[in-house]
Amino acid sequence: MSLQRLRDPGMVVFLSGAGISAESGIPTFRGPEGYWTVGAREYHPQELATFHAFSQMPEEVWAWYLYRRSVCQAAQPNAGHSLLADLEQLLGERFLLVTQNVDGLHLRAGNSREKTYEVHGNIDYYRCAVNCCTEHWPLSQGFEDFAKGQKASAEQLAQLRCPRCQAWARPHVLWFDECYDEVTYRYESSRGAARQAVALVSVGTSGVTNLPLQMGRMVAGRGALLVDINPESNPFSQLAQESGGVWLRGKASQGLAQVMQVLKG
Repeated sequence: MSLQRLRDPGMVVFLSGAGISAESGIPTFRGPEGYWTVGAREYHPQELATFHAFSQMPEEVWAWYLYRRSVCQAAQPNAGHSLLADLEQLLGERFLLVTQNVDGLHLRAGNSREKTYEVHGNIDYYRCAVNCCTEHWPLSQGFEDFAKGQKASAEQLAQLRCPRCQAWARPHVLWFDECYDEVTYRYESSRGAARQAVALVSVGTSGVTNLPLQMGRMVAGRGALLVDINPESNPFSQLAQESGGVWLRGKASQGLAQVMQVLKG
């Protein structure tokens, strides 16, 4: 199947994962960078990024997320992010970006909120931990340059409360022991886009999370074009090859440059 099918009438959905942010120097936090020490014990990210952990030690989980946020804040959008912002301008209503990344770099690069579904949330925001409302708010000033191992001060902890009910607030991210939903994470909207898209372009996605893999299977299963941009073989590259799609083996920025070239004609 040719990349020229990207020019067929219809929506082109771009699905981004950690691979695109790796080019900005953001680690996945599932490796050594993600470990967090509490007392005499080291916690793995899959243990900390849960509602269960937050309910047991909210201050420690917040400290880890504030450190992670500082890493994301220090990073800058790279050429791949810029190309996706340019692709939104080029395609207009034909464009949709579904991202698993919580770092906010797509928005900083110029993609619009209306056309960007952050299906795992955004680390720059917080919301009520007891769900008194569905709103989420940007973190206020005073949390920049949060070092690894640093503890939040009493003044900072006072800011990490729901503005409406004063219960604990939580990071606006999807945790490992939680499920997708439409209101918070655009679950049905993302699946609906995959059912309608003329093409799905997966960029730096590992294929280990549920919703993105559902989307890839939907597109491949109905014979639409599936393009995977990734230096390593993964479920999306395999789906693309099995369904007659395209695996662009390389970095996110390199593959997106090829996609842009085709769409510009």
